Amino acid sequence: MIRNLLLGMVGLMLTCCSSEGEAVAATPAKVAAERGKTLVAYYSYTGNCRSIVAELKKQLDADVLEITPADKTQKYEANGYAIGTQLLSAISDNPTDEGSYPEIDAVATDVAEYENVVIVTPLWWSQMAAIMQTYLFRVGPTLAGKHVALIVSSASSGIDGVVADAERLAPNAVWMGEPLWINNSNRSKAGTLLAEWLPTLDFKQKAEIMEMNVTVDGRTLTASLADTEAARTLHAALQQAPLTYEARDYGGFEKVGSLGRSLPTSDVRLTTTVGDIMLYSGNQAVIFYGSNTWEYTPLGRIENISAEELKTFLGAGQGNKSITFSAPTPTSVKSVQKAAASKAASYTTSGVRATANARGIQITNGKKTINK
Repeated sequence: MIRNLLLGMVGLMLTCCSSEGEAVAATPAKVAAERGKTLVAYYSYTGNCRSIVAELKKQLDADVLEITPADKTQKYEANGYAIGTQLLSAISDNPTDEGSYPEIDAVATDVAEYENVVIVTPLWWSQMAAIMQTYLFRVGPTLAGKHVALIVSSASSGIDGVVADAERLAPNAVWMGEPLWINNSNRSKAGTLLAEWLPTLDFKQKAEIMEMNVTVDGRTLTASLADTEAARTLHAALQQAPLTYEARDYGGFEKVGSLGRSLPTSDVRLTTTVGDIMLYSGNQAVIFYGSNTWEYTPLGRIENISAEELKTFLGAGQGNKSITFSAPTPTSVKSVQKAAASKAASYTTSGVRATANARGIQITNGKKTINK
């Protein structure tokens, strides 16, 4: 569980003093190169969160995504915050219904490509701003296993309600540290607060690139494996031996079959797309040539393939098929070296190739030489 960050946290970075005696970071807090890819997602109504993100970008190597409402004419604070309260009440009344959340502009950034996500949100009446709640409601399932951090901006209200909203909307995220609370009393020190906070976060390192071959009827495609315990367990097993199982069509959108062994589960409710490989019920592999919404544990994905191409590959509609998962075969070439330049051959004046120690007049590359 993530908890409120106490103001006046002890700085964990080495510091030195400026001429005015102000403590400043001895080294920049840029994320080390070995850390995984990071996304900062934020919503800002008054501009406070936007300013926080601008300062954060100076200290953190990350992509930035701004969440914006579809209706940009609403004044949430008008009439005693009537509209804002109405939006929050609709969510509270039915938090599992997508229709309860206000519409936001389409988001092109795919959270799946990031190991770490930092959420920056304002507080509305002790809750997370409704616009950011919409975003987290939609991406929450894909945050499973991601390392997530939270920054909350408020005037003076405490952030317990925002923390609770975050945990509800992303229940399977790995919270990588205490949330950072920036309010009117410490906003002028946002840069220092961020510099002290960032080193306390447990950023996920770059994920190991794991792949496996998928073979059906002698044809093979390569799948990238997911960053889940199930995928890592499968990857380790394939290093020892291939795994072949019998798969059947189901529902007109998938090929599914028992692996003959169980893998660790971390099920989340997902809507699959073409090429997804999922673990179902702990021991069944599902390869999707269509889409379905259910609770699965991600295993991997076959990229850059159309539904029709994947149907043909899997023999969709042709009955049961044997599918083999295997480790990609490593190349036998360990290194490539530039070939040494061959010494040009020399010939005698009669056109006979000269031996290495031959004396007399020789012709090499069209030029006469005399070896004594």
